Amino acid sequence: MADVALRNALPADRAAAVRWLQEYGVYAGVVVLLLFNVAFSDHFLSAANFRTQAVQVAPVLVVALGMALAIGTEGIDLSVGSVMALSTSLLSLYLGYGPWVALLTVVVGGVVIGLANGTLIAFVGVQPIVATLALMVGTRGLALVMLPQLKDVRDPTLLSLGSGDVVGVPYLVLIAAALAVVVAFVVRRTTFGRQLLAIGDSRPAAQLAGLPVRRVLITVYVCSGVLAAVAGFLSTARLSASDPTSLGQLMELSAITAVVVGGTPLTGGRVRVGGTVAGALLIQLLTATLIKHDLSPSWTQLAQAVVIILAVYAARERGKR
Repeated sequence: MADVALRNALPADRAAAVRWLQEYGVYAGVVVLLLFNVAFSDHFLSAANFRTQAVQVAPVLVVALGMALAIGTEGIDLSVGSVMALSTSLLSLYLGYGPWVALLTVVVGGVVIGLANGTLIAFVGVQPIVATLALMVGTRGLALVMLPQLKDVRDPTLLSLGSGDVVGVPYLVLIAAALAVVVAFVVRRTTFGRQLLAIGDSRPAAQLAGLPVRRVLITVYVCSGVLAAVAGFLSTARLSASDPTSLGQLMELSAITAVVVGGTPLTGGRVRVGGTVAGALLIQLLTATLIKHDLSPSWTQLAQAVVIILAVYAARERGKR
């Protein structure tokens, strides 16, 4: 009897551990990395270091918010890094008309790419990974045609945005935090958010229920494109240069990692904005930790791969229950 009870208890304990990992693992990971760096990394607790980490994670978080919406519909957006490259090219070309005109142009660029992605997925029936992969390649090429090489940015308003702050909190961090609040409100409190999650749960059922599936899908990918474009704008302001060759490279990997580690399942039907914020922080802290301890960027990519596998495994185990 004792052996039977022990065998029954083990699966229950394992299920509870997986459930805990799915719900709180990302937050525990952030705490562990913070404690590790406090103990073993020099000058980690300095204000300058916290500012650097926060500014670097802001564009990743902005992109990840759009990625979370796409994944919530059981889709994906691989074009986000290329949209960032396109936005920096557009910014450089139109900055002479003023920063706000340039920002408007950048946003329009994100809308156009999002519309292209959404139309291919919603109306043509192309799989999200294929449609956004095509736009990823094409958009990066278009960005390089517009601006073949790095160009310095000297607009004082843009430079102030990239380096300025309010009572010590950088503008970039405030913008990213505000966008996270807006996305969380949209997902949790609006009809659009409920429709998005319903489509992620079951697109056929959503269609039978009379939901505007095509309109929601197009809106989701437009939002993802706009958020990626804004991230490109913010990154250009931070770097004081437009470089479509390197800006946004592998950003789709970082965004997907932040979303999946944060508890949003690749099967759709759920969007965890708070988890996405923590996931972006986790990836940034992981990268900073490896750099501070003189490990090459290749180790960062390997570490991200391991984190993704663990997160997907936790989601898979939860789905079985």
